[in-house]
Amino acid sequence: MSVQLAANILIGIALVAFLAYRQATWQYLDPARIWRTPLVMGIVGVVVLAQTKAAITSADIVFLGIEALITIGVGLTMGSITRFRSAATPDSKGRTMQSRTGALGAVLWIVLIAVRVGLDVVGGHFGAHLLTSTGTILLVLALNRAARAVVIDQRIPRGDRQTRGMMVR
Repeated sequence: MSVQLAANILIGIALVAFLAYRQATWQYLDPARIWRTPLVMGIVGVVVLAQTKAAITSADIVFLGIEALITIGVGLTMGSITRFRSAATPDSKGRTMQSRTGALGAVLWIVLIAVRVGLDVVGGHFGAHLLTSTGTILLVLALNRAARAVVIDQRIPRGDRQTRGMMVR
């Protein structure tokens, strides 16, 4: 196992654990932040990939496409299972709306990482080595977060539903 692969695994586990925790707990909702995270991860992913000297093969493209479709599907599902509530007291930024996907959202993260690892292993046998790069991992996570943000942005309770504290699914 190379040092880069070990580092990628540790980074991936830490990021998934952090995101799974955040999915399972109520978090104050900042509509701008739901777009900021995928944007930053996507930009960093592209920069890291641009520095990669590896040749891109047709196997890389096929497996990246499969992975992109799966991660977008999981992101859309996460956005659709997100629950909203109004907090009794605002946070330090004055926000009162909170959201979470709950245990199912955390499970979806575990499924996503298991599928990703599986695709990495199978793709490696077919010569798709770009899947294991840090840039690709960041781009996949950015796609997931962006798909989630698209759905959540449309579902955020607005107007008097937010002020009455109605639970919206």
